[in-house]
Amino acid sequence: MKITTKEMILVSMFAALTAVGGFLKIPVEPAAITLQFLFTAFAGIILGAKLGALSQIVYLVIGLIGVPIFTKGGGIGYVFQPSFGYLIGFVAGAYVIGKIVEKSEKQNYITFFIASIVGSFIIYLIGVPYLYVIVKNVMGSDINFMWALKNGLLLFLPGDILKCIIIAIVGVNIIPRLKKANIL
Repeated sequence: MKITTKEMILVSMFAALTAVGGFLKIPVEPAAITLQFLFTAFAGIILGAKLGALSQIVYLVIGLIGVPIFTKGGGIGYVFQPSFGYLIGFVAGAYVIGKIVEKSEKQNYITFFIASIVGSFIIYLIGVPYLYVIVKNVMGSDINFMWALKNGLLLFLPGDILKCIIIAIVGVNIIPRLKKANIL
């Protein structure tokens, strides 16, 4: 995959925005409520599937090499944090969101909203089982999968639906402007 300088800058920008989104948080356990999904979804919508996913891979790699850009720090040991599955999910989520937008005939509010909803569920599909495995098997807590669904999905769902609405509204308004300005 050949990447232009402009694309490198955009990928880096969305990796940085995802990191910033992690610092804007409401600290709840086992995973904080953050704005990371907002920027992950924007990466998919604005950059497309491949570059959106690449921005999230860059975010992951920077955090795993030790730069403290995750909500609770960084380093390779972060893979044992209950929330790390969501971070893995950001890569798949950005890709799926971007793919839905790329394949759609119309880039409108409905397309962006549906893409964001589907992307969020991809993130949950990876994040919730990961949360369950880490809390139960690594941390040794006596929990069941319903606990993981309640604390890893239901707690976040209302906020993520609101974020999907915001993503769709902003996406409809910003994409044409970015294209007109030759940024995309």
